[in-house]
Amino acid sequence: MQKRDFLDPKAMAQLMGLPLYARFAMLGSVSGRHRSPVKGSSLEFAQYRKYVPGDDTRRLDWRTWGRTDRFYIKEFEADTNLRLCLIVDSSGSMAFGENAATKLDFARRLAGTLAFLAARQGDAVGLWSVGEKHAREIPARRGAAHLGVVLDQISDLEPGGGTTLVEALHNAAERVPQRALVVIISDLFVDPAELRPAMQHLRYRKHDVAVFHLLDQQEIDFDFDRPARFVDLEGGEPILADPSDVARQYREAVHAYLIALDEIIRTTGIDYHRVKLHERYEEVLARFLLGRTPKRAAR
Repeated sequence: MQKRDFLDPKAMAQLMGLPLYARFAMLGSVSGRHRSPVKGSSLEFAQYRKYVPGDDTRRLDWRTWGRTDRFYIKEFEADTNLRLCLIVDSSGSMAFGENAATKLDFARRLAGTLAFLAARQGDAVGLWSVGEKHAREIPARRGAAHLGVVLDQISDLEPGGGTTLVEALHNAAERVPQRALVVIISDLFVDPAELRPAMQHLRYRKHDVAVFHLLDQQEIDFDFDRPARFVDLEGGEPILADPSDVARQYREAVHAYLIALDEIIRTTGIDYHRVKLHERYEEVLARFLLGRTPKRAAR
């Protein structure tokens, strides 16, 4: 994939009319479309304005008065900007896919398009690339130049090694400032018993968490019809097996895994989207964006 080929101008044009909203109140420093949890007196400063009779004198800024000999009021915004933190899994299993399109290719398209849409509406965008081979943290910032840094990093992602997703989620919970929209793009090939506390940690820190769970249909159906060599893309030993001998156990294990995942979703309230690689990514994003649009904004 050539640099930034994952950005489809036609798809982005179709999605530009769908703003990216947070489900929960955000904190930030720039007036925008997103609700703040503190109406009219956010913890984040917005601007100064000249004092007029009737203003709350408790909001006078005495330091400014000392410098200018004039009275100014500190103003705070009830609406503010969103911080989008993209967490993209680049472990070895993300190399799986059919017709030369891998899970990581799909992840690039989702992440790149979301980054572009968020930056276009004035929101801050950050990126965590997660994997033993390619790990990097780019803090959320606004601006076209910063968006370019994020998009270049998305382009440079290469799958390889084991997953470090759970560790990254705990780190993000602590290090991503304020209430943020944390979007996780991964095949979630981790133990649900380890994933649950990581998701709980993110929600405890008041982050709005969304997950795009990428799966190939073969990973669910296991419809191989002849003996094959199966390779662990995250570093394990390859094995030769007859699919008919292991298909039932495999499908039962996948079923149990998805049930455990559904329980995590139910108890943590994350915004979960199970995505098959044969789906059109722009349709996946359209459903995601429409599902977050407040009723008052959708009228």
